[in-house]
Amino acid sequence: MPTKITLIIDNPADPAAFEITYARIQELAAQLPALRRLEAAKVWPKEDGTPTPAYRTLDLYFDSYDDASAAVATPIAGEFFPLLIGTGTTFTGLFSDIESA
Repeated sequence: MPTKITLIIDNPADPAAFEITYARIQELAAQLPALRRLEAAKVWPKEDGTPTPAYRTLDLYFDSYDDASAAVATPIAGEFFPLLIGTGTTFTGLFSDIESA
C-alpha cells in the first residue's frame, strides 16, 4: 500500500535562518531512495499575527511502508534529520497509509 511520511515542522525561533538550512534539508530529502514524490509546503500565517500550529510540512511519498522505512534508515536520511534537529525547532513525523489518490 502506498505510504506517506509527513514531517510537521514547528515554528522556528529564527525563520530566516531556518529557511537557509531547510533548502538543504529539502534537497537531501529529494534524494531518498524509492521516493516517488516530495511535497513541501509553508503554512500561511494567521491574519491576527498569532503563531500557527506549524511552520512547514514535508510529505514524502513511497510505494510501500517497507520502502519508506528503508529510506529513513539510509545515509541520506542520516544527513537531513540531524540538519532538521539542528535548526532548533521541533517536528512530528507520521507514517501514513494512503487510502486514495
